[in-house]
Amino acid sequence: MFNTIKFITPQEAVKVVRSGDHVHLSSVASVPHVLVRALVERGEAGELKDVHIHHLHTEGEALYATPEMEGVFQLDSFFVGGNVRSITQKGFADYIPVFLSETQKLYRAGVLPCNVAMIQVSRPDKYGYVSLGTSVDATLAAVECADTVIAVVNKYVPFALGDAVIHSSQIDLFVEHDAPLQEEVFAEPNEVETAIGKNCAALVEDGACLQMGIGAIPNAVLAQLGNHKNLGVHTEMFADGVLSLFENGIINGMNKKLNKGKMVSTFIMGSKKVYDFVDNNPVVLMKDVGYTNDPFVIAQNPKVTAINSAIQLDITGQVCADSIGTRFYSGVGGQVDFIYGASRSEGGKAIIAMPSITNKGVSKIVPTLTEGAGVVTTRAHIHWVVTEYGAVNLYGRSLQERARMLISIAHPSVREELDREAFNRYGTHHHYIKACCGK
Repeated sequence: MFNTIKFITPQEAVKVVRSGDHVHLSSVASVPHVLVRALVERGEAGELKDVHIHHLHTEGEALYATPEMEGVFQLDSFFVGGNVRSITQKGFADYIPVFLSETQKLYRAGVLPCNVAMIQVSRPDKYGYVSLGTSVDATLAAVECADTVIAVVNKYVPFALGDAVIHSSQIDLFVEHDAPLQEEVFAEPNEVETAIGKNCAALVEDGACLQMGIGAIPNAVLAQLGNHKNLGVHTEMFADGVLSLFENGIINGMNKKLNKGKMVSTFIMGSKKVYDFVDNNPVVLMKDVGYTNDPFVIAQNPKVTAINSAIQLDITGQVCADSIGTRFYSGVGGQVDFIYGASRSEGGKAIIAMPSITNKGVSKIVPTLTEGAGVVTTRAHIHWVVTEYGAVNLYGRSLQERARMLISIAHPSVREELDREAFNRYGTHHHYIKACCGK
């Protein structure tokens, strides 16, 4: 089948893009950079203007998101990754607030047009099927809805199974370019992250179904699960941290009711080791983000334990996870999808885990969110909060109880100040005065 595909150059392929078009790029480790470079060359040559780019978090250079490309390309991302953070904060790019579960709906419901989908796929099998590999997310919806689909066929893209598998007849233009996928190597957890990992792991029961994001704290949690049994995975993404747990039989999915025995995800980010792990692996089921992140799908598994992070959390339980004040730092992502899904799961636990203070010594637990900060998880959604100083469950607790509980796991250097602010807010009530101040 591979020999029958007609390949063209990246430069020829991107000629289908016209001024004013909306272009979707496949995400995370699977960005088709060779197409991006060819498209930017057209922009630099003055051939394009007002081309809208859409994607989730991407790795590598975002050449279209520079001040020089203003008026040529307009990035309206579904998540603000590190490579476009500065340019978005400066106003040269923009962000569309959306639940990760609904990013696919933007295309399928016609909220956003998709004129061209630029994707990366595996080499085809003997039946003509290719795989989207490490990124299904909203890319499958873009493929279904796009006027034109351009695919880079890359031998380094793993043949992931599930919704990742599409037929080559769904692709209009093919470019051959072999390049290793972007890798992410994670540092060993530090002392604070390890403490948070231990506190989270203490909440994870045998038979739990795990969701966790990317970074130091999820890795720290996974590192503490070596004595657990029969864990499952239904998540939006996973990285290298799950591999040793799978190899040791700790992750086996035997307690799952939905997709029993399978590790379900919508994208993968990590090292080549984890990319090789998903290649033709029947245990890994790569699914559309409208499935993985649907709270009502998530809730069908028992003991769903969702671990997410926060930038800031106020003493009533409001979580800001997308911005630092008015400056957007990331996005809504899948936090609310999984917080709500886990809370609906039988025996489920929704957890916000974070260090008590930033690297600059600023408390992440605050009396009120910074002006301009957005509420991602509401005070009505919040359940467990974990720092290096412990874990508290705010669900069913009054505002005054919440304040006391959160102060107990805040950094010791700010507890007195938080207590004073809480007293000023609630201190006219006798039971708060008695509980907080011993009067």
